[in-house]
Amino acid sequence: MSDRKYKLYSDSTCDLSEDILKNMDVTLLELSFEVNGVVKSKNDMTLPEFYSQMRNGAVTKTSQIGISDYEQAFEKELAAGYDVLYLGFSSGLSGSFNTSCIARDSVMEKYPEGKIICIDSLCASTGEGLLLIKADEKKKQGLSIDELAQWITDNRLHLCHVFTVDDLKYLHRGGRVSKTAAIAGSILGIKPLLHVDNEGHLIPVGKIRGRKQSIEKLVDMMCERMGNWDNSTVAVCHGDCLSDAEYAADLMRKKLGKKTTVHICYTGAVIGSHSGPGTLALFFMGDQR
Repeated sequence: MSDRKYKLYSDSTCDLSEDILKNMDVTLLELSFEVNGVVKSKNDMTLPEFYSQMRNGAVTKTSQIGISDYEQAFEKELAAGYDVLYLGFSSGLSGSFNTSCIARDSVMEKYPEGKIICIDSLCASTGEGLLLIKADEKKKQGLSIDELAQWITDNRLHLCHVFTVDDLKYLHRGGRVSKTAAIAGSILGIKPLLHVDNEGHLIPVGKIRGRKQSIEKLVDMMCERMGNWDNSTVAVCHGDCLSDAEYAADLMRKKLGKKTTVHICYTGAVIGSHSGPGTLALFFMGDQR
Protein backbone atom coordinates (compact mmCIF):
# COMPACT_ATOMS: atom_id res chain seq x y z
CA MET A 1 0.00 0.00 0.00
CA SER A 2 1.33 3.42 -0.92
CA ASP A 3 2.43 5.65 1.98
CA ARG A 4 2.43 8.74 -0.22
CA LYS A 5 0.28 11.68 0.77
CA TYR A 6 -2.69 12.41 -1.45
CA LYS A 7 -4.87 15.29 -2.58
CA LEU A 8 -8.67 15.33 -2.76
CA TYR A 9 -10.26 16.68 -5.95
CA SER A 10 -13.84 17.22 -7.09
CA ASP A 11 -15.96 19.45 -9.38
CA SER A 12 -17.58 22.86 -9.29
CA THR A 13 -20.91 21.01 -9.52
CA CYS A 14 -20.61 20.19 -5.80
CA ASP A 15 -22.37 23.53 -5.16
CA LEU A 16 -20.74 24.32 -1.82
CA SER A 17 -20.44 27.88 -0.54
CA GLU A 18 -17.09 29.60 -0.22
CA ASP A 19 -17.57 29.66 3.56
CA ILE A 20 -17.69 25.86 3.58
CA LEU A 21 -14.90 25.35 1.05
CA LYS A 22 -12.42 27.59 2.86
CA ASN A 23 -12.36 25.07 5.71
CA MET A 24 -11.82 22.10 3.40
CA ASP A 25 -8.62 20.78 1.84
CA VAL A 26 -10.03 20.11 -1.64
CA THR A 27 -9.40 21.33 -5.19
CA LEU A 28 -12.34 21.82 -7.55
CA LEU A 29 -12.22 21.54 -11.34
CA GLU A 30 -14.56 23.80 -13.24
CA LEU A 31 -17.32 22.82 -15.64
CA SER A 32 -18.12 25.76 -17.92
CA PHE A 33 -21.43 27.34 -18.84
CA GLU A 34 -22.78 29.68 -21.50
CA VAL A 35 -25.34 32.47 -21.34
CA ASN A 36 -26.77 33.43 -24.74
CA GLY A 37 -23.79 31.84 -26.48
CA VAL A 38 -21.11 33.55 -24.38
CA VAL A 39 -18.87 31.29 -22.30
CA LYS A 40 -18.80 32.37 -18.67
CA SER A 41 -16.94 31.48 -15.51
CA LYS A 42 -18.17 31.78 -11.94
CA ASN A 43 -16.23 35.05 -11.63
CA ASP A 44 -18.05 36.71 -14.55
CA MET A 45 -21.42 37.11 -12.86
CA THR A 46 -23.07 36.51 -9.52
CA LEU A 47 -25.59 33.71 -9.18
CA PRO A 48 -28.48 36.18 -8.61
CA GLU A 49 -27.47 37.83 -11.90
CA PHE A 50 -27.32 34.43 -13.61
CA TYR A 51 -30.79 33.45 -12.44
CA SER A 52 -32.17 36.89 -13.27
CA GLN A 53 -30.99 36.40 -16.86
CA MET A 54 -32.60 32.95 -16.94
CA ARG A 55 -35.90 34.43 -15.75
CA ASN A 56 -35.61 36.98 -18.56
CA GLY A 57 -35.30 34.25 -21.16
CA ALA A 58 -31.55 33.77 -21.52
CA VAL A 59 -30.47 30.54 -23.22
CA THR A 60 -28.00 28.62 -21.07
CA LYS A 61 -25.75 25.69 -21.92
CA THR A 62 -23.02 23.76 -20.12
CA SER A 63 -19.84 21.91 -21.07
CA GLN A 64 -18.02 19.08 -19.34
CA ILE A 65 -14.45 19.26 -18.06
CA GLY A 66 -11.91 18.75 -20.86
CA ILE A 67 -9.37 15.94 -20.82
CA SER A 68 -6.44 18.39 -20.82
CA ASP A 69 -7.82 20.05 -17.66
CA TYR A 70 -7.85 16.68 -15.91
CA GLU A 71 -4.41 15.75 -17.19
CA GLN A 72 -2.84 19.02 -16.06
CA ALA A 73 -4.39 18.79 -12.60
CA PHE A 74 -3.49 15.14 -12.05
CA GLU A 75 0.03 15.45 -13.45
CA LYS A 76 0.77 18.49 -11.28
CA GLU A 77 0.09 16.46 -8.14
CA LEU A 78 1.89 13.29 -9.17
CA ALA A 79 4.92 15.28 -10.29
CA ALA A 80 5.01 16.85 -6.82
CA GLY A 81 4.90 13.43 -5.16
CA TYR A 82 1.21 13.28 -4.27
CA ASP A 83 -1.44 10.72 -5.21
CA VAL A 84 -4.95 11.90 -6.19
CA LEU A 85 -8.45 10.87 -5.18
CA TYR A 86 -10.99 12.47 -7.52
CA LEU A 87 -14.70 12.47 -6.62
CA GLY A 88 -16.61 13.12 -9.84
CA PHE A 89 -19.99 14.52 -10.84
CA SER A 90 -22.51 11.75 -11.53
CA SER A 91 -21.84 9.84 -14.76
CA GLY A 92 -25.62 9.64 -15.09
CA LEU A 93 -25.73 13.39 -15.76
CA SER A 94 -22.41 14.25 -17.42
CA GLY A 95 -19.62 12.72 -19.46
CA SER A 96 -16.97 14.41 -17.30
CA PHE A 97 -16.34 11.39 -15.09
CA ASN A 98 -15.59 9.13 -18.05
CA THR A 99 -13.16 11.75 -19.34
CA SER A 100 -11.42 11.80 -15.96
CA CYS A 101 -10.78 8.06 -16.26
CA ILE A 102 -9.16 8.50 -19.68
CA ALA A 103 -6.98 11.29 -18.27
CA ARG A 104 -6.06 9.13 -15.28
CA ASP A 105 -4.83 6.31 -17.50
CA SER A 106 -2.79 8.73 -19.61
CA VAL A 107 -1.08 10.37 -16.65
CA MET A 108 -0.46 7.07 -14.86
CA GLU A 109 1.59 5.88 -17.85
CA LYS A 110 4.03 8.73 -17.16
CA TYR A 111 4.00 8.27 -13.38
CA PRO A 112 3.64 4.53 -12.70
CA GLU A 113 4.84 4.99 -9.13
CA GLY A 114 1.82 7.19 -8.37
CA LYS A 115 -1.85 6.51 -7.85
CA ILE A 116 -4.96 8.26 -9.18
CA ILE A 117 -8.33 6.97 -8.00
CA CYS A 118 -11.41 8.32 -9.80
CA ILE A 119 -14.76 7.65 -8.11
CA ASP A 120 -18.15 8.30 -9.66
CA SER A 121 -20.09 10.02 -6.87
CA LEU A 122 -23.44 9.15 -8.53
CA CYS A 123 -24.44 12.44 -6.90
CA ALA A 124 -25.26 15.94 -8.09
CA SER A 125 -25.16 19.48 -6.73
CA THR A 126 -24.81 19.67 -2.96
CA GLY A 127 -25.43 15.93 -2.80
CA GLU A 128 -21.98 15.62 -4.33
CA GLY A 129 -20.95 18.42 -1.98
CA LEU A 130 -22.19 16.73 1.18
CA LEU A 131 -20.38 13.53 0.19
CA LEU A 132 -17.27 15.65 -0.40
CA ILE A 133 -17.59 17.25 3.05
CA LYS A 134 -17.69 13.79 4.61
CA ALA A 135 -14.76 12.61 2.49
CA ASP A 136 -12.70 15.63 3.58
CA GLU A 137 -13.51 14.86 7.23
CA LYS A 138 -12.47 11.21 6.80
CA LYS A 139 -9.21 12.26 5.11
CA LYS A 140 -8.40 14.60 8.00
CA GLN A 141 -9.10 11.73 10.41
CA GLY A 142 -6.22 9.88 8.76
CA LEU A 143 -7.83 7.50 6.26
CA SER A 144 -5.45 6.38 3.53
CA ILE A 145 -6.37 6.96 -0.10
CA ASP A 146 -7.52 3.35 -0.44
CA GLU A 147 -9.52 3.44 2.79
CA LEU A 148 -11.24 6.66 1.78
CA ALA A 149 -12.00 5.32 -1.70
CA GLN A 150 -13.63 2.28 -0.12
CA TRP A 151 -15.63 4.41 2.33
CA ILE A 152 -16.99 6.59 -0.49
CA THR A 153 -17.87 3.57 -2.62
CA ASP A 154 -19.65 1.92 0.31
CA ASN A 155 -21.64 5.03 1.28
CA ARG A 156 -22.35 7.05 -1.89
CA LEU A 157 -25.73 5.41 -2.53
CA HIS A 158 -26.81 6.39 0.99
CA LEU A 159 -26.42 10.07 0.05
CA CYS A 160 -30.04 10.94 -0.74
CA HIS A 161 -31.32 13.76 -2.96
CA VAL A 162 -34.95 14.92 -3.06
CA PHE A 163 -35.96 18.08 -4.85
CA THR A 164 -38.62 20.13 -6.54
CA VAL A 165 -38.61 22.85 -9.19
CA ASP A 166 -40.69 25.98 -9.49
CA ASP A 167 -41.19 25.84 -13.25
CA LEU A 168 -41.27 22.66 -15.33
CA LYS A 169 -40.11 24.35 -18.54
CA TYR A 170 -36.43 23.92 -17.70
CA LEU A 171 -36.83 20.20 -17.06
CA HIS A 172 -38.81 19.99 -20.28
CA ARG A 173 -36.00 21.72 -22.16
CA GLY A 174 -33.64 19.09 -20.78
CA GLY A 175 -35.98 16.27 -21.78
CA ARG A 176 -37.04 15.41 -18.23
CA VAL A 177 -40.78 16.03 -18.66
CA SER A 178 -43.12 16.24 -21.63
CA LYS A 179 -44.32 19.51 -23.10
CA THR A 180 -47.88 18.64 -22.11
CA ALA A 181 -46.83 18.08 -18.50
CA ALA A 182 -44.87 21.32 -18.47
CA ILE A 183 -47.83 23.35 -19.74
CA ALA A 184 -50.29 21.65 -17.39
CA GLY A 185 -47.95 22.15 -14.46
CA SER A 186 -47.57 25.85 -15.16
CA ILE A 187 -51.33 26.35 -15.42
CA LEU A 188 -52.32 24.19 -12.45
CA GLY A 189 -49.41 25.02 -10.16
CA ILE A 190 -48.25 21.40 -10.13
CA LYS A 191 -44.80 20.95 -8.61
CA PRO A 192 -42.90 17.79 -9.51
CA LEU A 193 -41.01 15.85 -6.84
CA LEU A 194 -37.82 14.17 -8.01
CA HIS A 195 -34.84 12.28 -6.67
CA VAL A 196 -31.49 10.95 -7.90
CA ASP A 197 -31.52 7.18 -8.35
CA ASN A 198 -28.76 4.61 -7.86
CA GLU A 199 -27.43 5.25 -11.38
CA GLY A 200 -27.18 8.98 -10.71
CA HIS A 201 -30.14 9.96 -12.93
CA LEU A 202 -32.90 12.46 -12.14
CA ILE A 203 -36.14 10.55 -11.66
CA PRO A 204 -39.66 11.98 -11.07
CA VAL A 205 -41.26 10.33 -8.02
CA GLY A 206 -44.45 12.35 -7.59
CA LYS A 207 -46.15 15.70 -7.90
CA ILE A 208 -48.03 18.00 -5.60
CA ARG A 209 -49.97 21.24 -5.94
CA GLY A 210 -48.49 24.34 -4.35
CA ARG A 211 -44.97 25.49 -3.53
CA LYS A 212 -45.20 25.36 0.26
CA GLN A 213 -46.79 21.92 0.15
CA SER A 214 -44.04 20.64 -2.13
CA ILE A 215 -41.35 21.77 0.32
CA GLU A 216 -43.16 20.13 3.23
CA LYS A 217 -43.44 16.92 1.21
CA LEU A 218 -39.69 16.93 0.57
CA VAL A 219 -39.07 17.00 4.32
CA ASP A 220 -41.56 14.14 4.75
CA MET A 221 -39.65 12.19 2.08
CA MET A 222 -36.43 12.82 3.98
CA CYS A 223 -37.92 11.46 7.19
CA GLU A 224 -39.16 8.35 5.36
CA ARG A 225 -35.70 7.57 3.98
CA MET A 226 -33.13 8.59 6.58
CA GLY A 227 -33.44 5.60 8.91
CA ASN A 228 -30.88 5.64 11.74
CA TRP A 229 -28.10 7.33 9.80
CA ASP A 230 -26.11 10.18 11.31
CA ASN A 231 -27.72 13.33 9.96
CA SER A 232 -26.07 15.83 12.26
CA THR A 233 -25.03 17.63 9.05
CA VAL A 234 -27.46 17.98 6.13
CA ALA A 235 -27.86 20.46 3.28
CA VAL A 236 -30.38 22.50 1.33
CA CYS A 237 -29.57 23.92 -2.08
CA HIS A 238 -31.63 26.55 -3.87
CA GLY A 239 -31.90 28.18 -7.28
CA ASP A 240 -32.20 31.80 -6.13
CA CYS A 241 -35.06 31.19 -3.67
CA LEU A 242 -33.42 31.74 -0.29
CA SER A 243 -36.64 32.21 1.70
CA ASP A 244 -37.86 28.80 0.53
CA ALA A 245 -34.51 27.26 1.48
CA GLU A 246 -34.71 28.82 4.94
CA TYR A 247 -38.25 27.48 5.36
CA ALA A 248 -37.05 23.99 4.42
CA ALA A 249 -34.05 24.30 6.76
CA ASP A 250 -36.33 25.24 9.66
CA LEU A 251 -38.52 22.20 8.98
CA MET A 252 -35.45 19.97 8.83
CA ARG A 253 -34.21 21.27 12.20
CA LYS A 254 -37.61 20.58 13.75
CA LYS A 255 -37.45 16.99 12.52
CA LEU A 256 -33.74 16.36 13.22
CA GLY A 257 -33.13 18.53 16.27
CA LYS A 258 -31.94 22.10 16.73
CA LYS A 259 -28.29 21.01 17.00
CA THR A 260 -28.38 19.73 13.41
CA THR A 261 -26.15 21.71 11.04
CA VAL A 262 -28.11 22.61 7.91
CA HIS A 263 -25.87 24.03 5.19
CA ILE A 264 -27.79 26.35 2.86
CA CYS A 265 -26.08 26.62 -0.52
CA TYR A 266 -26.79 28.20 -3.90
CA THR A 267 -27.36 25.92 -6.87
CA GLY A 268 -24.48 26.83 -9.17
CA ALA A 269 -24.78 27.92 -12.77
CA VAL A 270 -23.96 24.50 -14.26
CA ILE A 271 -26.68 22.62 -12.37
CA GLY A 272 -28.98 25.65 -12.45
CA SER A 273 -28.80 25.81 -16.25
CA HIS A 274 -30.79 22.58 -16.33
CA SER A 275 -32.96 22.88 -13.23
CA GLY A 276 -33.85 26.57 -13.47
CA PRO A 277 -34.68 29.30 -10.96
CA GLY A 278 -36.69 28.16 -7.97
CA THR A 279 -35.14 24.71 -7.69
CA LEU A 280 -35.06 23.49 -4.10
CA ALA A 281 -33.21 20.34 -3.03
CA LEU A 282 -32.59 18.49 0.25
CA PHE A 283 -29.54 16.27 0.85
CA PHE A 284 -29.07 13.81 3.69
CA MET A 285 -27.95 10.28 4.55
CA GLY A 286 -30.53 7.51 4.32
CA ASP A 287 -31.20 3.79 4.10
CA GLN A 288 -31.83 4.04 0.37
CA ARG A 289 -32.41 6.61 -2.33
